[in-house]
Amino acid sequence: MHVGTQLEFLAGVNGKKQQSPKALSWRESDFTGLSGDDLYAILAARVAVFVVEQDCPYPELDGLDQSAHHLWATDTAGRVAAYARITAPGTRFQEPSIGRVLTSIAHRGSGLGRVLMERAIDFAERLYPAAELRISAQQHLERFYASLDFRFVHGPYPEDGIPHVEMLRSKQ
Repeated sequence: MHVGTQLEFLAGVNGKKQQSPKALSWRESDFTGLSGDDLYAILAARVAVFVVEQDCPYPELDGLDQSAHHLWATDTAGRVAAYARITAPGTRFQEPSIGRVLTSIAHRGSGLGRVLMERAIDFAERLYPAAELRISAQQHLERFYASLDFRFVHGPYPEDGIPHVEMLRSKQ
């Protein structure tokens, strides 16, 4: 599955929809649909946020990308603005999972994180229509994920030196 669409970004800020002057291109793909440039840009964004910015040396290449589906938005300069990875049931958890969720520093505070997660939930539900979704969320983002109907099920526990909680979203 490889789909590219050009959309103007609508951000939810304090419950209000605002039109952003920045157009984002949203894409969904399995691993085989990623070009070399796509993969490089995605991995560079993940390393920039999770390894460099969060000062957290950990094995970013975890062997799950090849069997996962990928969702990302690029800005008009072709830079990754937001990204999430959907893993299949039985790979990371018993349920399908959304992970490696990021918004680039240049796009934070715009509501893009919520739009990303709403799209990721939709994508995961299209891939696995009868399944619940499980995430391992950084603990400080628990309220954000709860606002997207994820509920706390376990934790906190350390994951790569950062407190995390496990959360589950029941089929709506």
